[in-house]
Amino acid sequence: DIAAAFLLAILGGALLIGPWAFKLRRDLAEERIARVRSQERADVAAHLHDSVLQTLALLQKNAKDPTLVASVARSQERELRAWLLGLDEDAERSLAAALRDVAGTVEDTYRVPVELVIVGDRDMTEHIAALVSAGREAIVNAAKHSQAAKIDVYAEIQAARVDLYVRDRGQGFDPQDIASDRRGIEESIITRMTRHGGSAEITSAPGEGTEIHLSLDLE
Repeated sequence: DIAAAFLLAILGGALLIGPWAFKLRRDLAEERIARVRSQERADVAAHLHDSVLQTLALLQKNAKDPTLVASVARSQERELRAWLLGLDEDAERSLAAALRDVAGTVEDTYRVPVELVIVGDRDMTEHIAALVSAGREAIVNAAKHSQAAKIDVYAEIQAARVDLYVRDRGQGFDPQDIASDRRGIEESIITRMTRHGGSAEITSAPGEGTEIHLSLDLE
C-alpha cells in the first residue's frame, strides 16, 4: 500500500509539474533561438553596412566608368560569397584561399574577370606554394598579354595530386618564339614547377588562345 501510494504521488506530481516543465523548456528554447537570430541579423546588417552599401555608393559615384564598376562589383561579389559560405580566406594556410586571393588580386589590378572554379582543398606546403606562384604568373601573363575578355581558372585538388588549368581565348602565341629576355614563362612557371616535382604544359597558337596546365604530385 505504501509503495502504491508513493507511486501515485509521483505520477500525480508528474502530471502537475510535467506540462509546466515542458512549457518552460520550450520557452527557453524559443528565447535562445530568437537571441541567436537577432545576433545573426545584427551581424548581417553590420556586414552589409561595412561592405555592400559602401560598394553600392562607390558604384554610383563611378557610374560613368564601366570598367571600374565591373571590377568593384566582382570584388564585392567575391568578398560577399566568401562571407556567406564561411570560406577560409587565410591564403597562407589554404590552397583554395590562396587561389581566390590570386584571382581577386589579378582582377583588381588588371580589371580582367577571372572565372575561378575550385574542387577540393589542402593545407599549404612549400611545393603547393610553388604551384600557386606559378599559377599566379600564368594568370598575370594572360591578363597582361592575351587581350582576352576573361580568364578561366580550374583547380582540381585531390589527396595525392593537384591540377591547375589557366585558359584564355585571347590572341595566343607560339611557345617556340618566346623572346629570350622574357623569363616569366620559363623561370616562373616551367622551371619552378619542375624544381618542386611538378610539371607545366603550355598549349597555345596565334589567334587560338592559351591553356597552361600545372600538375603537382603530392606523394
